Amino acid sequence: MTDATRNILVVAHALRESTVAGARRVVAAVHAAGLQPVVPSDDPELAAALGDLDTVVLGEGGVDVADIEVAIVLGGDGTILRAAELVRAASVPLLGVNMGHVGFLAELEADDVDEAIGRALARDYEIHERMTLSVEVRDADDGVVYSTWALNEATVEKASRERMLEVMIEIDDRPLSSFGCDGVVVATPTGSTAYNFSAGGPVVWPEVQALCLVPLSAHALFARPVVLGPDTSVSIDVLERNQGLGVLWCDGRRSHDLPPGARVVVRRSGRPVRLARLHRSAFTDRLVRKFQLPIAGWRGVAETGL
Repeated sequence: MTDATRNILVVAHALRESTVAGARRVVAAVHAAGLQPVVPSDDPELAAALGDLDTVVLGEGGVDVADIEVAIVLGGDGTILRAAELVRAASVPLLGVNMGHVGFLAELEADDVDEAIGRALARDYEIHERMTLSVEVRDADDGVVYSTWALNEATVEKASRERMLEVMIEIDDRPLSSFGCDGVVVATPTGSTAYNFSAGGPVVWPEVQALCLVPLSAHALFARPVVLGPDTSVSIDVLERNQGLGVLWCDGRRSHDLPPGARVVVRRSGRPVRLARLHRSAFTDRLVRKFQLPIAGWRGVAETGL
């Protein structure tokens, strides 16, 4: 790809004033560098906020996702997850700037927008690949009726607050346990600090290839979080005796209703999400910074600016 055709995707949370201001700075810098800023075609709020700036759209009538060099994403983890949906098919790297709260997937904070722009345009970053999940919903005849993916987690939950969800858990075609619960989370290492963490699951370092299985409020003697191998197949059956629907959620963004008799099959996907990294900081430092963990009394030498 030549500099004349370098396309930089800008994805931003368009309902926050500070984020829109950051997006305008990114677009202006991309123009100043002689490159082409691209925005999502399905985001009229962002298009309106950037209306006086020259941009093209992603997709039909604009730039194909395969021609995007890097996506600069301004917002919280939800915005980064949305950007991952837009570019995953072409393995475009995502460079996140946190404009939200925790922002675990982001590489930089809001004050570092200019560094993010300069490093992205100079191609001065490393690519880290993150495991994703392939998710299928099968009917009682084992036919696939819905398929999707997840970067953080796939969750089978009860659809009715007043009813317990009855499930059977199967690991690599062998039954593990059945119980009533509020739901079941299957998370990646990336998602281990998201819903999995809130549900009492373990934090898994990003370089560890594993799946986390965490029951939610299970009525069972054995319903502990389980860490599984990366090539494990997890099946969650919504048992026929359920009197209501379950629902599948992937990354809290995509859902599908699950009638009694449905089966959800989760396994590692062959297509990861790529994150652009600017600093080789330890994951421990990220945990301390994002969760504001107490480290008073540590006897080491501070090197990370925490």
